Amino acid sequence: MKKPNIRKLLCYFSTGEWVLWIASLVLIVVAFAVFDRSNYLALVASLVGATSLIFNAKGNPMGQALSIVFSILYGIISYTFAYYGEMITYLGMTLPMAAISLIAWLKNPYKGRRAQVTVNKVSGKELLFMFVLAAVVTVAFYFILKACNTANIIPSTISVTTSFIAVYLTFRRSALYALGYAANDVVLIVLWVLATLEDITYVSVVACFAMFLVNDFYGFFNWIRMGRRQKKAAQEDAPQNNTELPD
Repeated sequence: MKKPNIRKLLCYFSTGEWVLWIASLVLIVVAFAVFDRSNYLALVASLVGATSLIFNAKGNPMGQALSIVFSILYGIISYTFAYYGEMITYLGMTLPMAAISLIAWLKNPYKGRRAQVTVNKVSGKELLFMFVLAAVVTVAFYFILKACNTANIIPSTISVTTSFIAVYLTFRRSALYALGYAANDVVLIVLWVLATLEDITYVSVVACFAMFLVNDFYGFFNWIRMGRRQKKAAQEDAPQNNTELPD
């Protein structure tokens, strides 16, 4: 029984996905070994985060479960550098939204297979609603972060915006979720580069989000492919109209 299961696991990811995942883990470990060698919490968080992304790219709910763990770890790390915006965002928004997304993904399996979620298409009206809601959240968080004396408040506030858009689209099962996270990755790279100017050990966190950026772009393109395959399968499964006209 064990051998078929192992073979099934190995075949679950494509060769390219295995390369991307392993390369991400290796780069994170190397960056930690060279620049940090002390903040093991950041190392664990980075490894968990990279693993969650490869499962998210496959539309597997396991990715959302791992996102919950990553949010907790990253919230603690952000607190150590007074990035209260990141801490509040991940613990107060990303974590609960990941839990809600996990439920939504489990409730919408593709053809009953929980290893892949059914891809959803978000309408233009809903996107407009999302951006309006994101603007409201951004303004509210700006004053909250300002009151908390958050370091680098402007990029921290922008991070709230991109995070909200990403988690909203994740919950709605849209391929655009990955672009939301990619935008957030760019902001986080800027944030942690600024932190690195004061403490070189944070280079490992920069490397983490650099790999996250690559993984999120892959996730976007893979979800586009998944959506096309699912749409094609739905069209093939649809009953054909074979009604003939009477003689």
